[in-house]
Amino acid sequence: MTQLSSGATHQAALLEKLRSRQALIGVVGLGYVGLPLSLTYAEVGYRVLGLDIDQDKADAINQGRSYIQHIDGERVAKAHQQQRLDATTEFARAAEADALILCVPTPLNQYREPDLSFIRDTMAALLPYLRPGQVLSLESTTYPGTTEEELRPLIEQRGLTVGKDVFLVYSPEREDPGNAHFNTATIPKVMGGSTTACGEVGVALYEQAICDVVAVSSTRAAEMTKLLENIHRAVNIGLMNELKPLADRMGIDLYEVIRAAATKPFGFVPYYPGPGLGGHCIPIDPFYLTWKAREYGMHTRFIELAGEINSAMPAYVIEKTMDALNQASKPLKGSKVLVLGIAYKKNVDDMRESPSVEVMELLKSKGADVHYSDPFFPSFPRMRKHAFTLQSVGITAAALASFDVVVLATDHDAFDYELIAAYSPLLIDTRGRFTPSATIVRA
Repeated sequence: MTQLSSGATHQAALLEKLRSRQALIGVVGLGYVGLPLSLTYAEVGYRVLGLDIDQDKADAINQGRSYIQHIDGERVAKAHQQQRLDATTEFARAAEADALILCVPTPLNQYREPDLSFIRDTMAALLPYLRPGQVLSLESTTYPGTTEEELRPLIEQRGLTVGKDVFLVYSPEREDPGNAHFNTATIPKVMGGSTTACGEVGVALYEQAICDVVAVSSTRAAEMTKLLENIHRAVNIGLMNELKPLADRMGIDLYEVIRAAATKPFGFVPYYPGPGLGGHCIPIDPFYLTWKAREYGMHTRFIELAGEINSAMPAYVIEKTMDALNQASKPLKGSKVLVLGIAYKKNVDDMRESPSVEVMELLKSKGADVHYSDPFFPSFPRMRKHAFTLQSVGITAAALASFDVVVLATDHDAFDYELIAAYSPLLIDTRGRFTPSATIVRA
């Protein structure tokens, strides 16, 4: 049998398994992307094997429990009870899977450069168990070229031919935790293959579980698509954050202006200012492209300017807090401050890159006595860059009145905003939830 016919055989067999939902889907990384993706495949009839280095996550899945607030534990329990979802820390079991989907972090390092260590470490763990007849999909956000420059050479070093033995694709995750209108299954899936055959297998991998697969010409195009989506948001949020101090100086309510502009039925998309950018995408992804652009002798000034503006917003919140306290004849140093909300956005238990925590760090550095309240975090969690030994403060009239200033950083729906407005001696509003007054200051 020739190499070509052997490759065609591998592709045909894999396509049949994927299209008949007889394939075993391996999801590597069981966090905010991997867990909902695993459940989506399990719920349409595939068997799913979750792989993660965190034994606690594997144990939770195998006990039918969810460890992510917005993912219903009943979904996990049902998938496991139906023997559709299993989890392990034993990467040798990757050989069992017909598809391996990588959902691992891609943060920035201390120099704001791409950190691909999670991808590289994961590939090192998987490589001994790769075999002909598998499809490997990378979903982690990264710069254009990562799939071809990092993953493909490793696969080929194993003696496997991409497009004949192993089928390599890139399909960026588009999760929006806590979004009540869209979920993994209903968000169209962009996908690019390393070869034409890879692209065909990639479509088959995703089309059974996702509402719509948008096939693009290459892995680079798919990688660039995800960056464009998040750069678009980062730049527009940066514009609103730049306008916020100007509107404040001019005595204009920017939130009112945005809401009015949003009534135009075409040509305008509303974005809102805040205390900074958070989450695993918008504060990070644009810098993957700025880094890669330097390889081509290009300087992405627009993206970097938006990054500078957004990164400066926590300091702006502190400035407004200091000014408000000064008007009340109080210094920030020694003042008792309550920060409302430490998640990066409302109604989720996700603190990645949360600007709320940066606000807390700046307050602490200036001598404030800092506390927080967040219904999703009874205790301040362990973080790589931040360390607070604190418990969440219960929101009562007496508790609010005991603080010198309250800072609304993340506007969870669970907060009692009438109570907060009534009993906070001084309230700093970074989310536009309140009407400004003598004791309520927009920041």
